[in-house]
Amino acid sequence: MPSFGDPRARVMILGLAPGAHGSNRTGRPFTGDGSGDFLYPVLHDAGFASQPESRSREDGMKLHDLWISAAVRCAPPDNKPLPDEIANCSSYLDEEIALLKRLRVVVCLGRIAFDAYLAHLMRVGKIERRSAYLFAHGAEYKIDGRWVIASYHPSLQNTNTGRLTRPMFMKIFSRARMLTEVE
Repeated sequence: MPSFGDPRARVMILGLAPGAHGSNRTGRPFTGDGSGDFLYPVLHDAGFASQPESRSREDGMKLHDLWISAAVRCAPPDNKPLPDEIANCSSYLDEEIALLKRLRVVVCLGRIAFDAYLAHLMRVGKIERRSAYLFAHGAEYKIDGRWVIASYHPSLQNTNTGRLTRPMFMKIFSRARMLTEVE
């Protein structure tokens, strides 16, 4: 699955993997599924997306100062990638992050994305171990000049149960926007 967004972005969303019925089908992250139906209206309200809905790659959506990627590049069985799948895709993530020259904030959607980003930081020598960084919704860390913000994933399992609400999610992206300006 290709990533999507503004190549000059200061904010990156790191998701889990393409959804079998969403981005795996449409070719754009968080497009055509319930997670995207929750994510894109928030991104629009936060000023990162040109419109509140994402239905297809041809719908005219533009992202502003935002890049969306995934830890895994193909739809995993049961929507939960195995460690080998994450490891097999890690070089793509490393290369992609290196190309985002203006990147200041990485928003990790879910624990798997958070762990994948920490693994990236270990591979490139920015941290020695993951244990100092704990996943919790809204947790943030400044590592080597970049901010990392952890968020629950906008899966229907989280949004339909109220584990992740729209105000909680909006707060994550408002904070990400603010941190692009912090030294």
